Amino acid sequence: MYKIVGFPRTRAMRVMWLLEELDQPYDIDPALPQSEGARSFNPSGKVPILIDGEDAVTDSVAICTYLADKHGRFTFPAGTIERARQDSFTQFAVDVLEGALWTASKNTFIHPEDMRVPEIKKVCNMEFQAGLEILEKRIGAGPFAMGDAFTIADIIIGHCSGWAVAARFDLPKDGPVYDYFKRLRERPAFKAMKAKVDAA
Repeated sequence: MYKIVGFPRTRAMRVMWLLEELDQPYDIDPALPQSEGARSFNPSGKVPILIDGEDAVTDSVAICTYLADKHGRFTFPAGTIERARQDSFTQFAVDVLEGALWTASKNTFIHPEDMRVPEIKKVCNMEFQAGLEILEKRIGAGPFAMGDAFTIADIIIGHCSGWAVAARFDLPKDGPVYDYFKRLRERPAFKAMKAKVDAA
């Protein structure tokens, strides 16, 4: 059985969602970021960490890539042009969408108060909105980032949409991106993950 080290209301949600999609059992050690438990596996103190037998994997994108490759689902094979395009979506999500959200978060409650720059959150929201415009063009007719195939890129992007709600960033109220996010939230595995997160 897999074990996730990391408080559920973090990027651990991505790993939980994927394991629900894979129908794989898992336990959760709700270690907080920077806690002794997290640092015992990851010197940066960041979560999540996946424990698979005697091995530990850090970074949510690396974990999701590992699990999808291992189980042969929700990813395209390495070395294919489809995988390159899928990875491009994942990197876009991390660089553009998550980048804006993470910078805003660090300047809201993570950095020491005297080091925060609250004004930067306006810039972050603007960058996030620009990212959503690019996302709309990239997903086209969908239904998912890679067309008919649901992949881990959708999990990373979908998690960013939920993070945006928590950060009080603006999300579309209609249109292709709105419909895309709605499709992701309606997946049974997403709902199962969300129920566990809400209960934590």
